Amino acid sequence: MSDSFIGRIVGPRVTPEDLTRRGLRYSVPGFLLLVARVLILVSLFLPYWHMELVAPQYPNNLHLTAHVNQLSGDVAEIDGLNHYIGMRPLGEAAQFERSVGVYLLILLVVLLELAAWIHSKWAVLLVLPAVLFPAIFLVDLHLWMSHFGQNLDPDAPLSNSIQPFVPPVLGTGTVGQFKTVASPGVGLILATVASGTMLVALFFHRLAYRPLTRSKRIEQSE
Repeated sequence: MSDSFIGRIVGPRVTPEDLTRRGLRYSVPGFLLLVARVLILVSLFLPYWHMELVAPQYPNNLHLTAHVNQLSGDVAEIDGLNHYIGMRPLGEAAQFERSVGVYLLILLVVLLELAAWIHSKWAVLLVLPAVLFPAIFLVDLHLWMSHFGQNLDPDAPLSNSIQPFVPPVLGTGTVGQFKTVASPGVGLILATVASGTMLVALFFHRLAYRPLTRSKRIEQSE
C-alpha cells in the first residue's frame, strides 16, 4: 500500500530508451523549473518594492525600499512625518514576514527542486506556493499599509488634519499634502517572471508525463 501510494505521488519513471527518443520533451519542464529557481534566488538580493514620498519640504523627495528581510532608505525621516499624523513606525510592520523572508524563499526553491522529480499531477502542489508568492507579498503589504493607515493615533499632534487612509501598494496615491508613488522592485519583477516560468513548466510537465501516467494505469488494469 505504501509503495503504491508513494509511486502515485512520485509518478512514472522515464526509461533510458524513451529518454533518448524524447529527451527534449522530458528536459523542458526541469529546465524551466531550474530557471525559476535561479530567478527566485537572485531576487533574494534585490529590492522587492519601492515607495517615493513627494513632500514639499524635501526637494529630492523621500524614498523607501523593501527587501524580503529589511527596510532601507529614508525610514527615519518618513517615521518622523508619520509621527505627527499618528502613524506607527514602519519598522513595526511585517516583523515576522521580514524575519522569515529569506528562509521562505529558500524553502520555495527547495520545493521547486523536489517538483522537478515528481512526474505526477502532485507536482502542482509543490510549485503553487512559489507561483503565488509575488501576489501574496503584495497582498500582505497592502494589509499592513491598510492597518497602519486606518489606525492612526487620535492623540497625535496633527491627528485632526488627516483622515484614515490606505496608500496604494502600486501606483500613485495622496496622503494629505503628500503624494506617494509605489512601484515593484527588481526582485519582485524577477519573482513574477519566475511565476510565469513555472506555469509554462507545468504545462510542459503535463504534456510530458500525463501519457506515461495513462500508460501505467492501463498496464496495471490489464
